[in-house]
Amino acid sequence: MSFDTRLLTGAGVVAAVAEAGNFARAGEMLGLTPSGVSRAIARLEARMGVRLFDRTPRSVALTEEGRRFHAQIVPLLAGLEEAAADAAGAAALVSGRLRVSIDPWFARMVLAPHLPKLMGRYPLLELDLTVSNYREEMMSGVDVAVRFGPPEVASLITRKLLETPVITCASPDYLARYGVPRAPQDLMHHEALLFRDPTTGRPFNWEFHRGSERTEVKIAGRVVMDDPSTAIAVCVAGQGIFQSFALGLGPWLADGRLVPVLTDWADERYPLYAYHPSRHLPPAKVRAFLDFVQEIAGC
Repeated sequence: MSFDTRLLTGAGVVAAVAEAGNFARAGEMLGLTPSGVSRAIARLEARMGVRLFDRTPRSVALTEEGRRFHAQIVPLLAGLEEAAADAAGAAALVSGRLRVSIDPWFARMVLAPHLPKLMGRYPLLELDLTVSNYREEMMSGVDVAVRFGPPEVASLITRKLLETPVITCASPDYLARYGVPRAPQDLMHHEALLFRDPTTGRPFNWEFHRGSERTEVKIAGRVVMDDPSTAIAVCVAGQGIFQSFALGLGPWLADGRLVPVLTDWADERYPLYAYHPSRHLPPAKVRAFLDFVQEIAGC
């Protein structure tokens, strides 16, 4: 089997330029001159027959073809790094930069308060977090992605991390003004705080589960959001009723700023999945991060 090592070299240069944002900083990372970086990219583009970067005097940006190529080579380069570490007897060492694309709700409500514990446990780990709930190109430039909802990307390896109950809640002030709903259908007469589904761009439907029973209620509201911190703040302020993951809401429920309603219709569970591209054992830093996620989710 023959292998053109120039492809590997070019792939490393592409990854460096994409991370650095220009040829000069990429050259500093690689120990090359800016012109050397430019020539390496030009040779790879000529060999592939596609343009990987759009160039301006001030910066460079990946083309559409470049973004696809970059998304494919990053996990391969990470695998090479892991293979090198394994050969050196350091495969189990949790170190280096871990790039994670993570759902905003989990990032802000659960992970952020525990982040010092993770970084203290692994002093050689560097964490690069991209907070997003969108799935399109979620693996671009990252080692692992974490998203709520059933898995949809068949080409990726998934690991189910947890299931969280879905609860409906409101502030005491709102309930005092507008009354406590006793059945899901009562919500048709209440102001709902709507949360946007990143997949469809439309607000999530509200479902209610009680044992084997399942009902969907047509709700209405004047406020639509896609940020969990904003949604919680608006709910606490008394604007309306909110349907939310129970995971992460502990502090607001414990001190009474939010009150659960329709608790006998709260049997719905929503999963959290991790995604990574390799069909082999993921790197030690990925395994350590995902184990930590499951650990803190049980707190």
